[in-house]
Amino acid sequence: MDSFLTSFLAGLPLYVLFIIICVFLYVLGKGADILVEEAVALSVRWGVPTVLIGATIVSLGTTFPEMAVSVMSAIRGNPGLALGNAVGSIIADTGLILGLAAIMKPLPLRKEIVNRQGWIQVASGILLVLACFPWGNPGQVFTVGGNLPQWMGFVFVGLLVAYIYFSIRWSRNGQAPEEAGVLENSDKNSNTWVVFFKLLFGLALILVSSQILIPSVEETAYRLKVPDAIIAATLVALGTSLPELVTAITSVRRGHGELAVGNVIGADILNVLFVAGIAASVTPVGLEATAYFFRFLFPAMLLLLIVFRIGIFVSKTHLTRPFGVIMLAIYAGVTVLSYFLGVDIH
Repeated sequence: MDSFLTSFLAGLPLYVLFIIICVFLYVLGKGADILVEEAVALSVRWGVPTVLIGATIVSLGTTFPEMAVSVMSAIRGNPGLALGNAVGSIIADTGLILGLAAIMKPLPLRKEIVNRQGWIQVASGILLVLACFPWGNPGQVFTVGGNLPQWMGFVFVGLLVAYIYFSIRWSRNGQAPEEAGVLENSDKNSNTWVVFFKLLFGLALILVSSQILIPSVEETAYRLKVPDAIIAATLVALGTSLPELVTAITSVRRGHGELAVGNVIGADILNVLFVAGIAASVTPVGLEATAYFFRFLFPAMLLLLIVFRIGIFVSKTHLTRPFGVIMLAIYAGVTVLSYFLGVDIH
């Protein structure tokens, strides 16, 4: 599918590519508007806080492209790329997306939920590192690396089911006060399942438009002779994170920053349990974690997760702009350093 789309776009005139980009930017924005509106409405109808909807249903949808890429990479014999995609997405989601969202507007924190989900977020990152560690020969960790075995992939998938189940069970405590008025602006008579399918429709618009938009922009950049290094540093990163990015920006713009927080936390957890877990479970050799993972990628991932936890700990009701600046600066530093070291973080 990717090769067909790339070949198709390569044969189009430049002005048609510009039209495609404009059309799908519009579709992307409309999809995000629908997704955010219906996610908030659904959270009220189900009595589940919006941050939880972001951390489960929305995150499952926005991480689906990463899962598909990682699974296909593992099946095609490139397990290192499969794991790198999961780890790179955690780095981008936490540093780039959450950082930008917090800079746009301080993000509201439901402490009792964000603390619980946030600790699961950090624990998932630590678990991934421990699962990949070469316990049989620890001396080779910085020279040869390790491996995420297939059996651990099945464990991750089991933990994914438990995470979703317990998240919903823990959080069905009724509507949050700040969410109680949402239904006044929506159709109170509409069926809950209609709202749910509208949410899925908005998510589908985001995913489909992202898959078309990124190669269209890449082809246009090549035609305009934009250097390969710039394309790799911007468009490739944007391609893996665009669903989460547009969801976060739209959530903040529409006054539902808690959805952005939940989406990032959930996406980080799911990149471990859902993306890496399923990718590892479909290949007998597991996922390769080269020495660069332990030298650079894992430390960068854990640094961002820990900084986010510190931000939650010291914040009162909102994650403030200074922490957004810190996280974005760390992401920028990691990205620049990755090019000097020749490491692909996306």
